[in-house]
Amino acid sequence: METMTIFVKEATAEKPIKALEDVLAQVPEIERALVDVENGEVKIDFDNNQISEEQIIKRIQVEGFHIE
Repeated sequence: METMTIFVKEATAEKPIKALEDVLAQVPEIERALVDVENGEVKIDFDNNQISEEQIIKRIQVEGFHIE
């Protein structure tokens, strides 16, 4: 298990946070994702044997979110 931290520009309002959580919940290799609503910080625990950080970032970007 590995943890990555990213900042998502849109993750400071309720609707985008819910949408982001839904996207991440659909990825079985992600164990947990925590969003800090104040600054858009997203901490993601994932199985690094099954998925890479780059794949997670790409998945988030494909859904229209912007990584800072």
